[in-house]
Order: sequence, then C-alpha cells, then structure tokens
Amino acid sequence: MKILANDGISESGKNALEAAGYEVLLNKVAQEQLINFINENNVAAILVRSATQVRKDLIDACPSIKLIGRGGVGMDNIDVDYAKSKGIEVINTPAASSESVAELVFAHLFGMVRFLSDSNRNMPLEGDSKFKELKKAYAKGKELRGKTLGIIGAGRIGRATAKIGLGVGMKVVFNDPFAEDVNVDLDFFDGQKVSFNIPNVSKDELLAQSDFISLHIPASKDGKAVLGAAEFAKMKDGAGIVNAARGGVINEVELIEALDSNKIAYAGLDVFENEPTPSVQILMNPKVSLTPHIGAATNEAQDRIGTELAEKIAAVLK
Repeated sequence: MKILANDGISESGKNALEAAGYEVLLNKVAQEQLINFINENNVAAILVRSATQVRKDLIDACPSIKLIGRGGVGMDNIDVDYAKSKGIEVINTPAASSESVAELVFAHLFGMVRFLSDSNRNMPLEGDSKFKELKKAYAKGKELRGKTLGIIGAGRIGRATAKIGLGVGMKVVFNDPFAEDVNVDLDFFDGQKVSFNIPNVSKDELLAQSDFISLHIPASKDGKAVLGAAEFAKMKDGAGIVNAARGGVINEVELIEALDSNKIAYAGLDVFENEPTPSVQILMNPKVSLTPHIGAATNEAQDRIGTELAEKIAAVLK
C-alpha cells in the first residue's frame, strides 16, 4: 500500500511506516499534477502539512485515497467534512508541535520587547558607523516578567504557551468560549511540578488586561478576523500581539494602521493572510517580527509528528 508524503515526513515517521509494511513516496508533486500522480501510483493515503491542498476536486478524482493525514494541527487546507462524507479518514497530530509553536511565540515576544528584529536589520548596515545612535534607539526595552499575557484559545498550544509565560514570571489569562478556567501543570527537569488555575475571562476583559496577546485559534469559517480595529481600540496603549495560529485571524491592514499610530507597539507574525506572498506593508514594517510559518519546524516536533502519523495510519489502514 502506497503513502504519499507530499510535504515531507521525518525519517522516524518514514521508518515506522515502512516497518509496518507501507511504501512511502517522498515525491514533492506540484498541486496541478497531484491528481494524475495519485491515480497513476494508486496512492492509498496522502500526508500533507500546510502547503498541499486537498480539496473536493482531488477527493472526487482520486478514488484510491482512503486516508488524508495532516502533519500538524490546523486543517484549513483540507476539505475535511467532504472527505469524511466520502468515507475517507482524516487525521492530524494536534499534540506533536505544541511546545515548538509555544517556544516560537516567546522567541517573537523576547525579540520584540528588545527590538531584535529591527536591530538585526540595522546593525549590519550601520553598526560600524552609528553604533551609539542605534544603542540609544534600542535602549527602551521591556521585561516580560510581571506583564500580563492574554492567550486566545485554550487548546494544547495555548496551554503550552501559558506554561512558558508562567515560567518567565508573567500573569496569564485565557479567553476561550469552549473552556472553563484552565488548569496547567508546570513540570520541571527534576520531577517537581507546580499546578496553576488560570482564569478564563471574556474577550473584552482579556483585551483590556493584556500587555501581550497570543492567538491560538483556527481561522473562522466566515473568514472574519478575531482581532481588528475594534479590538485594537480596546487594548492597552503600547501592547504587543503574536500570531502563530492561522493567517486571517488578524486583520493585517488594520494592524498596520494600529502600529503606525503607536496604539500597538509591536507584532510577531508567523502566519499571514496571503501566504505564500505576504503583503509588502507587513514585510517592511520595522515593528513587525517575521518568520515564514515555521511554528512546528523543529527537529523534535517533526519527529513527533512523523511518529504520531505513523501510529494513526497503521491503526486506520491495518
């Protein structure tokens, strides 16, 4: 039975699938050639990350497909309900990348409060000629300790983000209409553990309280942004925002306006409305810390994703 890992799979995942008797194809097939490739090779399962689209047309045109696997959490690039209506199993790996995404959130947070993104742009250009001027320009950094981190979405990644915030010394609040107050266990290297009960507040309360907001929710089905001009107006002056969830949950045009007016001091974006071609206004704004959708792109996360996919595939296709 053939499995196409069109967006790649870790060596550990590939080995686990092959040990279970599957043939793993690592071809990177262009979207427009995907239907022909699947049919010509009688592919039984396709594994994707965020690049490959598995839509209704592909599902209808490829009767050999029995399973669609998403290496990661969000499945915006898959017509999940339609696939299930055709009897196709759809799986993802919601637990595997939580820590990696949470650490990237804090990479952005630490970078933004110490102006690392802008500093790393300007030091190579002017560090030898304007060292004192740059030192002065970046002299008003902030500490995260003691600040309030508002997390929208209390799923696995939101909770992993909360753990780091608690470890840094931040106050943490959640907003999630599908959760009660959230219990988080903070585990240490020596086996000690501290439990925290984190309040789940209204969205307006979170906006008003938070010095920094991190988003961990899927894109809405109607395409409406969760944070836009109305929400920015309710936030503290000089607050910061990180989006490592999905492009579109922040209105980027209104974010730029809020940054330009200094209502929002800085933003960190790993995902964008127009991937893979983010707007120039976002890319060139010195107040925005940028990464190209790499939340789950650590060796450790990819190993966990590959292994988890292999285990789920074996259980479904056995």
